[in-house]
Amino acid sequence: MVTLTIDNIQVTVPEQTSILDAARMAGIYIPTLCYLKDLNEIGACRVCIVEIEGIDQLVASCNNYVLDGMVVHTNSKKVREARRMNVELLLSTHNSSCTSCVRSRNCSLQNVSNDLGIYYQDFPNTHVPFTPWNKDYPLIRDNSKCIGCYRCIQVCDKVQNSHVWSMTSRTHHAVVDVVGGKDFSEADCTLCGQCVVNCPTGALRERDDTERVWDALSDPDTCCVVQIAPSIRTAWGEEFGIEPADANLSQLVAALRKLGFDYVINTDFSADLTIMEESAELLEHLPQSQNGGLPLFTSCCPGWMRYAKAHYPQLVDYISTCKSPQQMMGAVVKSYFAQQIGVEPSSVFSVSVMPCIAKKSEAKIPDMCNADELRDVDVVLTTRELVRMIRANHIAVHDLLPSEFDNPLGEGTGAGVIFGATGGVMEAALRTAYHCVNGVNAPDDIFIEVRGSHPWREASYVLGETTVRVAAVSGLAHVQQLCDAILAGEKHFDFVEVMACPGGCVNGGGQPIHEGYSLVPARSKKLYRTDASMMRRNSHDNPAIKQIYSEFLGEPLSHTSEEFLHTNHHSWTMAASL
Repeated sequence: MVTLTIDNIQVTVPEQTSILDAARMAGIYIPTLCYLKDLNEIGACRVCIVEIEGIDQLVASCNNYVLDGMVVHTNSKKVREARRMNVELLLSTHNSSCTSCVRSRNCSLQNVSNDLGIYYQDFPNTHVPFTPWNKDYPLIRDNSKCIGCYRCIQVCDKVQNSHVWSMTSRTHHAVVDVVGGKDFSEADCTLCGQCVVNCPTGALRERDDTERVWDALSDPDTCCVVQIAPSIRTAWGEEFGIEPADANLSQLVAALRKLGFDYVINTDFSADLTIMEESAELLEHLPQSQNGGLPLFTSCCPGWMRYAKAHYPQLVDYISTCKSPQQMMGAVVKSYFAQQIGVEPSSVFSVSVMPCIAKKSEAKIPDMCNADELRDVDVVLTTRELVRMIRANHIAVHDLLPSEFDNPLGEGTGAGVIFGATGGVMEAALRTAYHCVNGVNAPDDIFIEVRGSHPWREASYVLGETTVRVAAVSGLAHVQQLCDAILAGEKHFDFVEVMACPGGCVNGGGQPIHEGYSLVPARSKKLYRTDASMMRRNSHDNPAIKQIYSEFLGEPLSHTSEEFLHTNHHSWTMAASL
């Protein structure tokens, strides 16, 4: 252990603790811009500099260790002047058009600048012009706002194993761009959006599709239907100061009605629908995997689908042919639901609110449409876009009276709810597979080994007379390790759930951004608490699911189900779905 003094407070911490971590343990705040713990501790921005008695040079606190007897000043006159100068230099090469920036009010650079009282700039601004970028892409990069912090590079390389970004033009105008100078359409980007949620400025963002939705809402001849993904319930309220545990889904439904949507439906329903199809598919696949074949992989995550096509094309034939809940719901809305409400499918405008940027790409996949070439889903909004729409309409969410989903597509079960957390799809599918094999529901929570924050979890369960080997993995670097182990014959599974984002959809690239802390554990806990409190926790017990099979689909894997709820993963390319 090492004892030192930080801002006149004596602190005892383990040796090889960084000065920044030691200060945080003592409750002392040191601003940072480029820092990401264990990923990006390079001291590039020089914002976290501190003064150490006996040393003339200021040092970065993020990558210098404490020493016994060290005396540190985090906010001395010398520190403040240097920190201010460093930030002013960053601003001199930064496009500071905050009024038109999507990250205004939630920008680390803006916050640090305001805290330092930088209200004018002495240095001429020489920011790099906006590099030509196809604004139709789901992900937008604006190099004029890049501060060269390396965060996106480190996250993409080390956490997501996608290697999309790199430093280019290594001069004083060095900027981050697509590796090798490629066009973004040539990169193997999964559109997971983890670079976006870790960017401290507005250099990375999702394509904004809110205007398309506003146009549809203002058209009296258009029937606007919106679905809400399971993980949205945990995060939408954060931007309004509502904790995940207190965010009321019925308030969000009321806000969407206030925006002008004609029908508000629940993606929990189509998650249950996905489970009916995928569990049937799993039981069909088991003889093959039990005899030494490869496992069945889930298909709900479009980031994983893009990663598989780019890095593991030999696995594509082993991925479930089920559409994701988003796309299943879109297909049902423009067929079964349109009939129910008595409108022409061509007049229905289908919107989904998702935690994910890759969902924008998924909605463009060529065969995600009906026989009349109507897209299953017309527009995908991220959680952040939805929040911007609510704010733009000046809706006081705290004052809204609760409102319920529209039926029959508003009915969901606990199994559908837990789709938002890593391991949730696996657990939901196992619950229904158990019922199909044994004729009774599984005891509550017997599949909890697939839950948790560990990025790679394995378990075995007995279904009838068969031992089913399963794995759940999240974070694409871990996905690579798992896929390599399977292909090398080192690991053998029957069923594998993959989520591109670490922790699953609760940590999706379209979720609210919080600098310096994570609400992912709290979001996940809310989903499992909601599941535990629900009267119906199994997809096959959902009366609305029974109704749609009785009236429309027939049974899982039927001809009608295959037509509306399944897809051909070979029907699209990475570039074609941008």
